[in-house]
Amino acid sequence: MKKGKSTGAKALVRTLEKAGTELIFGYPGGANLPIYEALQRSTIRHIQARHEQGAAHMADGFARASGKTGVCLATSGPGATNLVTGIATAYMDSSPMLAITGQVSRTMIGNDAFQEVDITGITMPITKHNYLIQSAHQVAPIIEEAFYLAGSGRRGPVVVDIPKDVQTDEFANQHEKRRVLEGYNPTTKGHPGQIKRAAAVLREAQRPVIIAGGGVISSNTYTDVAEFVKTLGIPVVHTLMGKSAFDNYNPLNLGLFGYHGSRAANTAVSKSDLILAIGTRFGDRSTGPLASFARDAKIIHIDVDPAEIGKNVPAYLPIVGDIADVLPRLTSLLSNSSNIQSPTEHPRAAWTATLLKQRESINNGNNGKINDKGLDQARLTTPVALAAAAEAFPNALLVTDVGRHQIFAAQHFPVAAGRNFITSGGLGTMGFGLPAAIGAALAQPEKKVVLITGDGSFLMNIQELITAAETGINLTVMVMNDRRLGMIQQLQDGFYSSRFDVSRFTQDIQFDRLAADFGCRGDRAASESELQHAVVAAAQAEGVTVIDCKIGEEEHVYPMVTGRNLLELTEGEA
Repeated sequence: MKKGKSTGAKALVRTLEKAGTELIFGYPGGANLPIYEALQRSTIRHIQARHEQGAAHMADGFARASGKTGVCLATSGPGATNLVTGIATAYMDSSPMLAITGQVSRTMIGNDAFQEVDITGITMPITKHNYLIQSAHQVAPIIEEAFYLAGSGRRGPVVVDIPKDVQTDEFANQHEKRRVLEGYNPTTKGHPGQIKRAAAVLREAQRPVIIAGGGVISSNTYTDVAEFVKTLGIPVVHTLMGKSAFDNYNPLNLGLFGYHGSRAANTAVSKSDLILAIGTRFGDRSTGPLASFARDAKIIHIDVDPAEIGKNVPAYLPIVGDIADVLPRLTSLLSNSSNIQSPTEHPRAAWTATLLKQRESINNGNNGKINDKGLDQARLTTPVALAAAAEAFPNALLVTDVGRHQIFAAQHFPVAAGRNFITSGGLGTMGFGLPAAIGAALAQPEKKVVLITGDGSFLMNIQELITAAETGINLTVMVMNDRRLGMIQQLQDGFYSSRFDVSRFTQDIQFDRLAADFGCRGDRAASESELQHAVVAAAQAEGVTVIDCKIGEEEHVYPMVTGRNLLELTEGEA
């Protein structure tokens, strides 16, 4: 190569380094080999996934655990399409990710060439933006722009498709200004008038509640939420994505609300006169039927994405802006108010006390207990396994797959505020857990990472155990092995009168043995005592441990809902 010249592939890698990229998760193919050649002389560590979907979920898990933009790489055609589920997962949960795909040469595009696919067309509905780069000198400015888009405003995935000849083309090195993004100017500063109105409404509320969503975590504002709650003493409920938005150990945290929420949390939402919704999109698994959701409550909705405000639930007082800007200003207005009463003196103190009393009485009663219908109390159940794991890993970064175990984990495994809970909430992607946990463990190597998964979910990307072993991460995987698709069985029982069964597995898989074959440590537990021994050993071990938890028949996750509204759940619903 001539002096002062570069190639598209080298420009790509140089720009990734400039953006602070430490890891790239990928899988090689014919259309992206020039990029791999350039990576050989890079400071970026490449993590070899065993499937492109795994690479996408690893980048997603890395992004959620670190707050940075995760990067994944695939070849053209099937390599690119294998990323699609991971891209959609990141899009639904507002996770910043850059997906780079190789493409056939420009002269072959549109000719049905070998391994050609229109990945920009396919991913248009599930990305913030995507690009098909047409010349090598465009690579650097477009990659810079992609990072900015992925990590600003409401975060999300961006796809950059690079033809193979663009990767190899030479061009003269020169600095190019970033292009102006016409029409993209996310609002980060909340309107001062709306914030003042919100403070006034909050002062007058008698039965307020805070709904904390995943936006709190993605904006790193869990300390701001904690300060606000400390100032006003308002109880908090959280969405599934918002589980670690507020410390689970705080007495004012009433837990998960919605279809699978606690009675105390659902009571707080259903009977409140004011809801302060922070970084949540009011998904259907939270609200239930919209016509009956929080019928007596005024809603203050804070969100950086104006499209989410009023989309599902009407907002009495919308505030568009970054939570990091809005919430501290709101806290300051309320704490500096001359007529603000302390949390214990305010009339709403009785409301808060009632909710906390209800929560404690339920915790000391049968709420969430599994063996209240004559089942064998000596055998292992998912909540029992989770309780043992939570004790062995008190400061864990918790990752889940999708299914009944996911909801049990949200209910029974407490975590501290911060980037300590990772799950697929919007898309509900089975197979997400293991690769996401790998990405999370690489992002936060100082933390104990625990994955709660089911046998159905685990099998969908089990090949990534090899990747986990190769990376040298510390990870404990707990497989709730009940030989069934737990949530599918629950839906069959609730909606289809158990008339047919596609949720049971006939093959008894020994996941501990599979783990050993894949280079990991394996263990097995069929009782509470065996499980306690296994999790203590895993907490002390280095590397990857897979615990095959032999779960028998158990009750469905609390509560079992068949379409009734959340208010009905608080009035006699078990």
